[in-house]
Amino acid sequence: MDLSTVTRFRPARERADLALGPGEALLAGGSWLFSEPQPHLTGLVDLTAMGWPDWEPGDGGLRVAATCTIERLQRAPVPPGIARLLREAADALAMSFKIQAMATVGGNLALALPAGAVISVAAALDAEAVVWTPGGGERREAVAGLVRGPGRTSLAPGEVLRAVDLPAASLAARTAFRRTSLNTLGRSASVVIGRLDEDSHVSLTVTAATPRPVVLRFAGVPGTQELDGALDGVDGWYDDPHGAPDWREAVTRTLAREVCDELAGVTA
Repeated sequence: MDLSTVTRFRPARERADLALGPGEALLAGGSWLFSEPQPHLTGLVDLTAMGWPDWEPGDGGLRVAATCTIERLQRAPVPPGIARLLREAADALAMSFKIQAMATVGGNLALALPAGAVISVAAALDAEAVVWTPGGGERREAVAGLVRGPGRTSLAPGEVLRAVDLPAASLAARTAFRRTSLNTLGRSASVVIGRLDEDSHVSLTVTAATPRPVVLRFAGVPGTQELDGALDGVDGWYDDPHGAPDWREAVTRTLAREVCDELAGVTA
């Protein structure tokens, strides 16, 4: 879509260039930005000109740049099981290959859609967001906390999402993935990702069915009673045209049991 009110475009080549003027917005892939009218915008600042590498080692794990596309993310140097999880999460949003080639990690997180592909996998891997703050500082926050609700994050005015750090322990873990939607190619109504760490601790991350990521943690693979008790504590289920709250809760419980059964099979 043409953004008819935009009259200025400038590349950001150094950190100082990221300071936005009146009417300006950051541009990365632009897959959402150009999808609907933005009458409040008069200028765009291109993040991709910063030249950040798609990924680089960090504390034994992997740092993924906010400007890395969903397509390139699926080629990141990670263990086979995590590579499969990245592909499953990308496909869960039902985006075309053209969108995957343009949409970015940072854009997906900042948009904060309940069914966001990067949100699901980043929260499930206990990833941390690296945020540049105004004045040259930096802060870190778990992705599961950065996303506060549909279209809402903790990012303050002037803050820029620089990267996402995937910890080494999570990259070494076993994972299981389930999703469902109202139709085969529809937007996800519920996504459940299980992670079995080397110390046998288990985390279950629910997205799409809830307004924000929900991470449930257990000392081992939970039984049905423990799992149901944890899901009873979920504070609200999402309601939109892609699924009613009661249905989302019911299918999430089914998916969670399937994920736990798969993880239990790994430990058997």
